[in-house]
Amino acid sequence: MIIDIHTHYTTEPAALHRFRDQQLAGVADPARAPTATGLAALGISDEDIMQSVQPQLRLQRERGTDLSLFSPRAAGMAHHVGTEVVSRQWARVCNDIIHKVCTLLPERFVGVGQLPQYPGVSPAQCIEELERMVHELGFVGVNLNPDPSGGYWSGPPMTDRHWYPLYEKLVELDMPAMIHVSSSCNPNFHATGAHYINADTSVFMQLIQGDLFKDFPTLKFVIPHGGGAVPFHWGRYRGMCLAMRRLTLADHLLDNVFFDTCVYHLPGIRLLTEVVPVDNILFASEMLGAVPDIDPETGYAFDDTRRYVDDVESLDALSRYKIFEGNARRVYPRLDALLTRRGHLAGEGIAA
Repeated sequence: MIIDIHTHYTTEPAALHRFRDQQLAGVADPARAPTATGLAALGISDEDIMQSVQPQLRLQRERGTDLSLFSPRAAGMAHHVGTEVVSRQWARVCNDIIHKVCTLLPERFVGVGQLPQYPGVSPAQCIEELERMVHELGFVGVNLNPDPSGGYWSGPPMTDRHWYPLYEKLVELDMPAMIHVSSSCNPNFHATGAHYINADTSVFMQLIQGDLFKDFPTLKFVIPHGGGAVPFHWGRYRGMCLAMRRLTLADHLLDNVFFDTCVYHLPGIRLLTEVVPVDNILFASEMLGAVPDIDPETGYAFDDTRRYVDDVESLDALSRYKIFEGNARRVYPRLDALLTRRGHLAGEGIAA
């Protein structure tokens, strides 16, 4: 089985965007705020949803991927706009529509949720929605924004006790978190080209500086986009970890921190697989995300990342299994349990 752990719903029905426009208009003029939030009240039918995910289904077929962990549009989370109440309402609607996709197409999509974060508000306020994701919606993971301010980094680092109530609940629920910022309102940082990569790299350095996993030894983070700048500067981080923590990078972080393959060229994937232990790499494409165009040098889509993994000559069958399936099932225990219930046993696809 090939599991893509990082895909976003970037083809949502237009009615969802109309709802968001009404929501934000209602911040200035409450009379313009939407009065209902259910998908049916928004005018979103099952047929609308099925039609909207045809591009994803086509690419799954064409690229040979079996299952996508599906989450709301990352830039659309926009935790820095509106109010705390608006963010809570928006997260609930976005999670509901992801749940509907996964209900309609359970063999193709499994849900990953959006948290109702807001600048200056305790992450503890996200716990109610997190519990709903698990107990009502059946989600297997969550996206966690380390910078709800939208590019200004006004909050404390991820190792601060400010975040601990949320971490406690993630551990209790056995839910990993993908570290994923949203849109940037800071003109210095292009969202996908700079802000995303900055965040991936910055959080990794925060984790080196702190002792978070001494307090939460089973907490798991996935750092997307190949880890930002981290693999290219692996030696720098190894050296800094030894100097600061008197521990190797492997001992300090690698039981808890994982990276995906959202790197859009073969040399980048080769580098990732050469410097990061294979047990810490999970397959992902960010399908229909940041770079969906065709690479003129290869003739294939930039985000067809399975092709790059397939072309890394140094990977043996067991390593490919780990990247494509095994690591995802280990890092996302609720996914493993779901697949096992469906009769997909771990390790079945390892080639001889």
